[in-house]
Amino acid sequence: MALENDLLLRVLRGEKVERPPIWLMRQAGRILPQYRRVRASLSGFIELVTTPDKVAEVTIQPVDELGVDAAIIFSDILVIPEAMGLPYEMVEKKGPYFPKVLKNRADIDALRSGDVVANELQYVYDGIKLTKIGLNNRVPLIGFAGCPFTLFCYMIEGQGSKTFSKAKAFLYRNPDDAHVLLEKITKSVIAYLHKKIDAGVDVIQLFDSWAGILDEVTYKQFCIPYINEITKSIQQRVPVIIFSKGAWFSYKDINNIGSNAIGVDWNTPVKYIRSVVGHDKVLQGNLDPCVLYSDKETIKNTTIDMMNAFGRNHIVNLGHGVYPDTPLDGVKCFVDTVKGYEY
Repeated sequence: MALENDLLLRVLRGEKVERPPIWLMRQAGRILPQYRRVRASLSGFIELVTTPDKVAEVTIQPVDELGVDAAIIFSDILVIPEAMGLPYEMVEKKGPYFPKVLKNRADIDALRSGDVVANELQYVYDGIKLTKIGLNNRVPLIGFAGCPFTLFCYMIEGQGSKTFSKAKAFLYRNPDDAHVLLEKITKSVIAYLHKKIDAGVDVIQLFDSWAGILDEVTYKQFCIPYINEITKSIQQRVPVIIFSKGAWFSYKDINNIGSNAIGVDWNTPVKYIRSVVGHDKVLQGNLDPCVLYSDKETIKNTTIDMMNAFGRNHIVNLGHGVYPDTPLDGVKCFVDTVKGYEY
């Protein structure tokens, strides 16, 4: 059945549209009071992620409250490492923590991979199916996964880090073992995303959240081949958006993968990335999330300036996820400004 609002899909297909679509990374979350009520009724983040009916509820909330042009399934990139054999905890105000990390080839060899991993994540697919029912064909549903290197970082480091020095050291000290791990993650992500597509997602976004800690040569060696493998595996089924935060040095390589769109962080000037990928490439981004703390006039003017700079072939989003304490009125102003814009 056709979607009532297929603006995002039309842009991803390269069609001309009347205005750019908008959705927000982390739009389902603490900016919404109704999300906070659901979260407070449960033991924590992981219970929410693994409870399909609650996943559907919080995924749909921003569509109802904000009027965004797409939903993104509420989940976590770290469900893949967990299903591979590395359970994690979500520590309040500190983020993810892995009690066990990978230290050597034997640890890597002991991990599950591929379909076996994907089959462990039925709660995700059940959440997608319930979400599709609840959305009732109003807007597209985005599914996502972490890129292999970003998942690699957590599996070696064990937690978030400003430098991920342990993970980077592993790349340099044990490059062969690193490639074995990255390939196992890649096979797992591919199997997982195919099942997400089977369950009903309309678009896939790949998040390489820690791309910016590498240099161009290392990113080309340890990241690009695996992102390419994932993209090529699923792109015949749904459009793919690649978001490699901080990887300004690799936009040419990322563009050569041939995804339907590239996500842009707020540190990257629009003129620069357009000079690299051209004006026909669909780009997504890239408002600084902190602009949404400002007054409405500043939010409107900054948003319009951004849309004018990108031109057509643009999906409006933030340069990263919306912050939990962002004023809801600021978010609504952002969305409404985009919805009132015309090419």
